[in-house]
Amino acid sequence: INLVEGVGTLADTFKNAGKDLTTTDLTTLYTVPTASPGVTGTSPVFPTTAVVKSILVCNDHGTATTLVDVVFTDTSASATIALFEQKSVAAKTTDELLEQPLVLEEGDILKVQANAANQVHVTASILEITKGDL
Repeated sequence: INLVEGVGTLADTFKNAGKDLTTTDLTTLYTVPTASPGVTGTSPVFPTTAVVKSILVCNDHGTATTLVDVVFTDTSASATIALFEQKSVAAKTTDELLEQPLVLEEGDILKVQANAANQVHVTASILEITKGDL
């Protein structure tokens, strides 16, 4: 879509990011691409904003409830922001965590953690909006 003649374009790309949380460590689920002009042999990365539309958490354990944390690192503010702390997910259930979309900027990092290993799968559905100019 050409917004203003000669000013650039926007491209929308739907993506998903999923992790099987095999440890109790804080784990990166998704990182918003950071603009880069590229080097010889590589394509440039254009400025990107991400809209996280959904965060699904599936507890596949047969009997145990699992507690889940979701945070994001706002790299422009050098801050880590908690979105969910100790969110309880019952055994053999899948919960949608987001009620509204979450906007992330270039370089922001979405991370997840569970209190038990090998019980939780997390999937984020993401819309990346990329400006066609560096």
